[in-house]
Amino acid sequence: MGLILVPTPIGNAEDMSLHAKNVLLGAATIILEEFKESTVWLRAHGVSGKTYEQLNEHSTPEDLRRLRDLCREQDIPLITDCGTPGFCDPGADLVRLCREAGIQVKALPGPSSLMTLLSLSSRRLDEFVFRGFLPAENVAREKEWQHIAKEKRAVILMDTPYRFEKMLGELEKHFASRTCLLVMNLTQEGERVIEGSPAALKAAPKEKKAEFLILVYPAAT
Repeated sequence: MGLILVPTPIGNAEDMSLHAKNVLLGAATIILEEFKESTVWLRAHGVSGKTYEQLNEHSTPEDLRRLRDLCREQDIPLITDCGTPGFCDPGADLVRLCREAGIQVKALPGPSSLMTLLSLSSRRLDEFVFRGFLPAENVAREKEWQHIAKEKRAVILMDTPYRFEKMLGELEKHFASRTCLLVMNLTQEGERVIEGSPAALKAAPKEKKAEFLILVYPAAT
């Protein structure tokens, strides 16, 4: 009995592994991020008739403890809207609670926007800093940018689609001399990969709003 972290496709539904599908088909209960998005996707893969529990940024400590206790009784998969659970989402809190309680936690390999981005790099990277989502509030965001700008190693950044253009402007301001790799809509029909200076990324023809990640290559030595 325990918690099973099940990755889901980051864009292309065909990236669902047979292992992941079988785990979901065999489970009586599935923990998911959002009911509407996940249940539509699950039904498309023939997964239905399950009990669904929710875990997202609105979940309370009491919710987490209740989910932990459910994992004592049965194997329960945890999925997110897309990608690998426990990465930049509340799944990590449930993993911690289960581990502290001696409940087994397993993870299936699968789709990962981070690893897909790194595989598209034109340089060998032995180390990098993953910063993830920056603060939304302007003062805190600018303070964090000033901190990140001092980093000489490769830096990986991400944000919500509606802050895409803002992020490119900030990137040009703080990393003007660095080469960057921008990936948009990974594994989807509109996937784009652009490498160059922040100014070149900003000037390139592209959507105004997109799912994206940015890799800032290491500073020249």
